[in-house]
Amino acid sequence: RVTILPQGNLRIQNASKSDEGRYTCQGVNVFGSAEIIASVSVKEPTRIELTPKKIELTVGESIVLSCKALHDSTLDVTFYWTHNGQPIDFEKEGGHFESIKAQASSADLMIRNILLMHAGRYGCRVQTAADTVSDETELLVRGPPGPPGVVIVEEITDTTATLSWSPGADNHSPISLYNLQARSPFSLGWQTVKTVPDVISGDMESAMAVELNPWVEYEFRVVATNKIGTGDPSAPSRVIRTNEAVPKTPPANVSGRSGRRHELVIAWEPVSEEFQNGEGFGYIVAFRPNGTRGWKEKMVTSSDASKFIYRDESVPPLTPFEVKVGVYNNKGDGPFSPIVVICSAEGEPTAAPIDVKATSLSVSEILVAWKHIKESLGRPQGFEVGYWKDMEQEEAAEKVKTEGNESSILLTGLEGNTLYHLTVRAYNAAGYGPASTAVRAATKKSPPSQAPSNIMWIQDGSHVSLGWEPVRPLANESDVMGYKVLLRQEGQSNSQVIETQKTSAVVLLPDVGVYIIEVCAVSEGGDGTASPQIRVPSYAGGKVTSAQSTLHLLSTSSSVTLLLALMVPSTSW
Repeated sequence: RVTILPQGNLRIQNASKSDEGRYTCQGVNVFGSAEIIASVSVKEPTRIELTPKKIELTVGESIVLSCKALHDSTLDVTFYWTHNGQPIDFEKEGGHFESIKAQASSADLMIRNILLMHAGRYGCRVQTAADTVSDETELLVRGPPGPPGVVIVEEITDTTATLSWSPGADNHSPISLYNLQARSPFSLGWQTVKTVPDVISGDMESAMAVELNPWVEYEFRVVATNKIGTGDPSAPSRVIRTNEAVPKTPPANVSGRSGRRHELVIAWEPVSEEFQNGEGFGYIVAFRPNGTRGWKEKMVTSSDASKFIYRDESVPPLTPFEVKVGVYNNKGDGPFSPIVVICSAEGEPTAAPIDVKATSLSVSEILVAWKHIKESLGRPQGFEVGYWKDMEQEEAAEKVKTEGNESSILLTGLEGNTLYHLTVRAYNAAGYGPASTAVRAATKKSPPSQAPSNIMWIQDGSHVSLGWEPVRPLANESDVMGYKVLLRQEGQSNSQVIETQKTSAVVLLPDVGVYIIEVCAVSEGGDGTASPQIRVPSYAGGKVTSAQSTLHLLSTSSSVTLLLALMVPSTSW
């Protein structure tokens, strides 16, 4: 058990507590001797227990691995965790790993929200000053299947495609079934397609996609499913186009439209390219007068067409026709839509409005009114008013429309003091009827540009007497018809309006506060420019003081005599 090795070392096997103590090594030769002393301490061996030993979990679950150490009480221990032999970096694992150390002699590893990548060997290593021991456990993670291998398109017809693929990883849960998905320029992303067989079991590696549309480009992919869930899809197949076929979808919503007299206007919703089934797609328009036998057929070669107009001078307005619209392509003729009955056009209005009157309302507005003769055909959907200045040509007329049975319209934004010519005509979807005889109306002259001047006022308690010089309009401005006094309390937006034909007025200030007063001239063309604002305080009742009876002059003193004459009945001043 105790051996001196050739190099002079001392080896003690199966050491025990009895081997503790001081050991002396002495060397002797002819010249003398030397020695060294070594102290030996014998510690209890470290043992660890890692649980559980083997774990099977599903993606999304969590687990705690527990590592306990039995060690000599005089030694400190340190725990290290590894995953597949590599140290776990708890800072870089996205919060999935957490080291928990509740006691000095144990450590736990928390793995949260487990992913497939977390499967493998987990090791716990315990290190002391005397020894190092480790243990491992195996973690198996079950999850949805991995993506299947490359999808190969093996055979194509006009409505089917045969596909094959290789299985992907089952991730420890057998694949139960496959789903086939397709994508085309007309689909909203990937869509599950019908297949033969209807259910593709997990042991199959080929299937047929059915009920595809002819002459459409498709991509395919395969998705696997097991008890855990559905995995990621395979990579898309190459793009393929199904074969051509005779079209099977006729146009929808075949109906009539308004047109000109002697026209039959047939309209429909164009067939989407998805259902045209091949090149050379077009429409066959068939129609016949109601109650007759033979069909007239016309080819419309544009795949985007949505209307066909048949014109025949012998066709009376509102003649009923049976109509159907079919489809064709290079492979042959497809079906017709259901027969519908539509009528030939009634045509545009034939009568001009009568009793057209134009009335000038202001500097920028003219009211136009008219009457319309009711017609059995060419019924109007509205009216159009054209207007132009006296020095302009009718071709330069501006136009404004009404809808329905309106018999008047207010034209706004016109130039002041200007003569206008006006016409009215009816219209409908077929076109415009004849215009009325032109009438004339002139907008009013502009309101006076001069504001009332030399405004003077005297306040007597809550009453304010105002006076001003009359406004004299320019030659191109409207005559003054009177004046407006606008009164509002400061901070308020609503004004009280007092109208007068004189150049003076008395206003009442009912409440305490500051009032703002303005004066403007009134004319046929509208209100003129307002005077500068006057700020007048209103006192809280009581006898009028000398300060409250002060005469105020807004302009020059030359007008004082005028104001006194207006406001004071006696001339004893």
